[in-house]
Amino acid sequence: MGGSFTMRKAFSIAVYPRRGDRVLLIKHTRLGVWLPPGGELEEGETPLEAAVRELREETGLVGTFPIVSEIEGTPPGLIGYEEHVAGKKGVHMNFVFVADVTTDEITPCDEFTDWRWVTLEDGPWEHAPKNVYQLAVVALRAGR
Repeated sequence: MGGSFTMRKAFSIAVYPRRGDRVLLIKHTRLGVWLPPGGELEEGETPLEAAVRELREETGLVGTFPIVSEIEGTPPGLIGYEEHVAGKKGVHMNFVFVADVTTDEITPCDEFTDWRWVTLEDGPWEHAPKNVYQLAVVALRAGR
């Protein structure tokens, strides 16, 4: 008797910390690709609360989330939404944010050992999912 397998689904966030014309990317240890900081929402969190928490936990950074939409009810810093398979974690339904930061000093967590502040011209884009570059473009333009 074959049963159908339902892939796990979870809400997640990604945050593009930006400083001037650069955004922060981390090389995710488990996945081996360059991504923005992020993670899954905890029970009871809004996406913005998760973005603030994940940014602090993963990088030590505190950001200001700019107003990027005039649509009432849109959280500050929200620049997009995308879905992707996150390995064995299933499908991530991912809210994407941008946050302005005042320092480039990173306190890394155990999810990555390498990080770079990159421009659209000098990023490790060939080692990142296509939408990471696409969302970096939006992050660098949003709310300015």
